[in-house]
Amino acid sequence: MPFDLNRLFTFTRREIGLTSAFLAFALITLGFVALDRIMGGGGFDRALLLALRMPGDPADPIGSARFEEAVRDVTALGSFAVLSLVTLAAAGFLFALRRNAEAGLVLFTAIGGQFVSETLKAVIGRPRPDLVAHIVDTTSASFPSGHAMMSAAIYLTIGAMLARVQERRRARTYIHVVAVLITLLVGASRVYLGVHWPTDVLAGWCMGAAWAILCWAALAWMTRGRTQDAARSA
Repeated sequence: MPFDLNRLFTFTRREIGLTSAFLAFALITLGFVALDRIMGGGGFDRALLLALRMPGDPADPIGSARFEEAVRDVTALGSFAVLSLVTLAAAGFLFALRRNAEAGLVLFTAIGGQFVSETLKAVIGRPRPDLVAHIVDTTSASFPSGHAMMSAAIYLTIGAMLARVQERRRARTYIHVVAVLITLLVGASRVYLGVHWPTDVLAGWCMGAAWAILCWAALAWMTRGRTQDAARSA
């Protein structure tokens, strides 16, 4: 079957437009931060971390103890255990719908994304922030944020996969928005808890969204025959 590049990317844009917008947002923000550093500023990371602490006490995050506990709960949505459960549940759902290609790609996105994240951490080796106290324990390097990257990669991919099997546009939009919101909350929680520099999170969002888009493009290419057949029979 001939390879129709235009059809491939038209299909991909339609399914992951919100993911592309999220990637653009993260890239633009990271670009402004990089420009600030080049121009001699470079205070974004420090300023934002300190802004989330009580004045004069870098060990005490702003907000009540109940809010701090809620942020710990949110950050768990990006943990390895929770993401593994979410991935298996989503893949199982897609297998049950006989969407084997989509289910397989969900698993590939999770496994491949984790490998990329851990490799980058080992190669770059950026230390965790020492400017404020860490509210949760950490063991790996800081850049990129694994929680931010894997949340973006998995939640955005699963959101796109689940939206794809919905007939109503409103349902598809809702799923996409929830996936982006969870991704944003997990990344922001890492900065609030003091375990990542903001640029770690921005880079993690960029890499995770880019990985999700790459995987979606791969799926679109693999299922191009099925898409073309559906279009011809419509």
